[in-house]
Amino acid sequence: MSKHKRITIRDVAREAAVSSATVSYVFNGKKELPKETKARVIAAIDKLDYVPNMNARGLSSDSLLIGVLIPQTEPGSRLMFENVFYGEILGSIEFEARNAGYHLLISGAGINENYIRLARKRSLDGIIAIGVYPDDSLREIEKSAIPLVLIDSYCGEINDGPPVQPPNVRIDDIYGSCLAASYLIEKGHENIAFFCGKLHGKGVMEKRLEGYRKAVEEHGLRFNRKNVFEGTISFESGRLLAEALLDSRQKKVSAIFAAADVLALGAMKMFSERNMGIPSDISVMGFDDLKISRYMIPALTTIRQDVALKGKIAVELLVEKIKNPDIAPREEILDVEIVERGSVRDLAGGRRQL
Repeated sequence: MSKHKRITIRDVAREAAVSSATVSYVFNGKKELPKETKARVIAAIDKLDYVPNMNARGLSSDSLLIGVLIPQTEPGSRLMFENVFYGEILGSIEFEARNAGYHLLISGAGINENYIRLARKRSLDGIIAIGVYPDDSLREIEKSAIPLVLIDSYCGEINDGPPVQPPNVRIDDIYGSCLAASYLIEKGHENIAFFCGKLHGKGVMEKRLEGYRKAVEEHGLRFNRKNVFEGTISFESGRLLAEALLDSRQKKVSAIFAAADVLALGAMKMFSERNMGIPSDISVMGFDDLKISRYMIPALTTIRQDVALKGKIAVELLVEKIKNPDIAPREEILDVEIVERGSVRDLAGGRRQL
């Protein structure tokens, strides 16, 4: 049996040399069967690793369900509920999926055997995974033959086999981060703190740190690892990182660049609680251009990426993959740009630092 074919009740029946109805009887127990027949069916189920579809009682495997997976970066984390980014992108995915005739099954679990088993049990037609890392079990999804599309992932190769390269939608995170840091430097800020989420070694945060470092060094400045403040992608973490900065010895910092708007907004809250003016006392720059960022006072200067478009394209790619499983995967890299608002001070006429 090909590993790229989704196992159906018909396959089990063929393997056990019985009818599809007999296989159903084994599952629902509505009819007494000879022990030998039941044993053959169970052996076939185990051999093929068949999981019954709980959404259909017949032979159809179309559930019109798309799984959306947001792997959590820390145990017990409520990351997807605390980061406004996920609300915006999930809203776009749901709208586009509904228009295409699909519903969503959202999970905050990691990609593991339990999730794959759930996906098969619910007979998911496809999966959109946001922000997964190369060491996650993408190989298991590949083996399951469930169409997969990635958002914001850098998963070129998996260590235990040939490359796994599903369709992917992302931005150039290094370029976007370099653009932000360069903007601050050109405004006269030479000592810039960088706020980010957990650094796992192979994800979006690492790329944005790389872009920040690149801009600093290209402008002839010294990269200072003590200016990197690592937390989680949440409003509260932004507050705590700002507090850590203010309580540290990094007293020459005149600006912070947050690798996500939600971190920047939390930082602005803490600075306000410490009676600091933005941008008169410290400048703040974000990344994402979430809708809430323009409603702050002052409104947040940030790097704009089209979050809704990411969701739209991901659904389009997935529906395309569902309809044509053999289509060649492709990567969509979307544009970014600076959005100037009121949270960054131009220090050309003189610096006022912490």
